[in-house]
Amino acid sequence: MRSITLSVLLSLACVAAHADTTVLHAARLLDIDSGKILTPGEVLVNGERIVAVGSHVDHPSDATTIDLGDRTLMPGLIDAHVHLFLHPGAEDAQTFNESVAERTIRATLAAYDDLMAGFTAERDMGTEGAGAADTAVRDAINRGAIPGPRLRISGNAIDILGGHEDAIGLNPEQRALPNATYANSADELVAVIRAQAKLGSDFVKIYETGKDRIAGDDFSTPYQFNEDELRAAVREAARLHRTVAVHATGEPGAGMAARAGVASVDHAYQLSADTMKTMREHGIFAVPTFAVLDYFAAHASTPEAAQRYRAIQAYHIAQFKVQLAEHVPMAVGSDVGPFPHGTQAREFALLVQNGMTLLAAIQAGTINGAKLLGWENDIGRLAANRYADIIAVPGNPLDDIGVLERVDFVMKNGIVYKH
Repeated sequence: MRSITLSVLLSLACVAAHADTTVLHAARLLDIDSGKILTPGEVLVNGERIVAVGSHVDHPSDATTIDLGDRTLMPGLIDAHVHLFLHPGAEDAQTFNESVAERTIRATLAAYDDLMAGFTAERDMGTEGAGAADTAVRDAINRGAIPGPRLRISGNAIDILGGHEDAIGLNPEQRALPNATYANSADELVAVIRAQAKLGSDFVKIYETGKDRIAGDDFSTPYQFNEDELRAAVREAARLHRTVAVHATGEPGAGMAARAGVASVDHAYQLSADTMKTMREHGIFAVPTFAVLDYFAAHASTPEAAQRYRAIQAYHIAQFKVQLAEHVPMAVGSDVGPFPHGTQAREFALLVQNGMTLLAAIQAGTINGAKLLGWENDIGRLAANRYADIIAVPGNPLDDIGVLERVDFVMKNGIVYKH
């Protein structure tokens, strides 16, 4: 399968040079705000932008009509937590044994797989030791050199000495490098953020908690940066017109991050009442990442490890239901990379299984994702003047969320990549 991928990538890159007028026609179209289904549904596209949306739109004489039959048209999906530079298998083996060049090639293939699965925009949450290599991937996609989602990238994530992504448990004489960039004070955080911005980062990813521990119903996770340090990071990111996302599974780190003004709290297994209030009032998104936990539990190396993942999973689900009741803003993020790219639409099914309505889950992976990535005026909805990032799925996603795992039409920027 991979032997033909390069030729596919090159041919798709060539196709992306063309910009035509197109009418998409399908049995249904999902209005993402109201949850109403238009029957039939049509979208008029000119170049990279949507011109009109409705049950019937103008059909210019020079337009190509694509009849998608018994499908539902909807906005492209948005995954706000991906790792293009990771693949299934031991993470430390990847970062130690694979060169940055190899990992970058793998990242381009991962981006292609995600796009083919209907994810037209993503936030890459750290290269895990590959530095600013994600800048090259993003820029190549933007130039049309390779196919892939729109990307917001962070470069290497930021961690403390001895923190969540440090090379712990290895021979110290080998002086193994961490999978993130060290910062051990507010001044060092600012310096790292500036360096990453110079290399092309779009936002800042900080590891704020870990490693996690659970015993019965008792979940705990140490924080890494204090609140003043996080505030310094948020201030510097804002000066550079960027935001901060944190890996924060629980308290007190999640609360410190929310009060500091981060854009998202990713994983969010545990949020206190005060933290949920802060997130609700300030529009800070929780990004639950159920799919990766589900995968780890199913593919654990030992029964004991599987039991630990299941215990964290059960705790997370119970807390997620509380967060929904407290109206914490939610955005879809799967943490794909440790499990196969192109399969992360399962996150939607898990969100619904764990308490979200179908429409709310879809909105979390479209409207909310667009807002979190800073593209709320350009993507996330099918509407005039927005980028033509459009997918089609068999059946009706408001009847069966599982159809999001069977995307069979993908348009991004007005270019058809899958049909």
